[in-house]
Amino acid sequence: MDVHDAENISPVVIHLLKGILYKEDNARLWESMEHLEGPIRDYLAVLNLDLEVFDSDGFAYLRSRETTEETETLPRLMTRRALSYPVSLVLALLRRKMTEHDAFSSEARLILEVGDIREMVSAFFPATSNEVKSLRRLDAHLQKIHDLGFIRFLDAKKEKLEVKRILKAYVDAQWLSDFDARLAGYLEHGTEPADEGNDDE
Repeated sequence: MDVHDAENISPVVIHLLKGILYKEDNARLWESMEHLEGPIRDYLAVLNLDLEVFDSDGFAYLRSRETTEETETLPRLMTRRALSYPVSLVLALLRRKMTEHDAFSSEARLILEVGDIREMVSAFFPATSNEVKSLRRLDAHLQKIHDLGFIRFLDAKKEKLEVKRILKAYVDAQWLSDFDARLAGYLEHGTEPADEGNDDE
């Protein structure tokens, strides 16, 4: 890699280390990533990171490589975050909504009213639970999901949002299956789940 390439990959790598790169938000940086994808991957490999690129959906992000005997002593650059049960529930519902949207709508973007999300979530709380309190906390859960980069608020009052395509990469079929199994267990015993953590990168 020559000096010119090294100078060009720096903005791309720095952006990715900070968060997700969206083609629609930064077309020039996306073009640089495509042009220098090989050198970028080589550089990231030294940091024990992989570049995940979803061309059709227009986003890219970094993922830590699986730990091996050679890399188990290396510190993790991409930190794991513990997701509470309510946040995991909303993510699962949004992921299913995106699947339905992709199957039946010609629109590329999934736009939802927060009121619709409240209705989706309320169906998962038993009548004996403190439903009002849980729904009041929904705004805080949505803010957490926004901070993680999975949604974007479209108005000042935060009553309308866009579900970002990155959700498809993080919440796959296996994640949904595991979460459904946990949810079924809670419902079988007639208890409301506590805020259990679910590791995410």
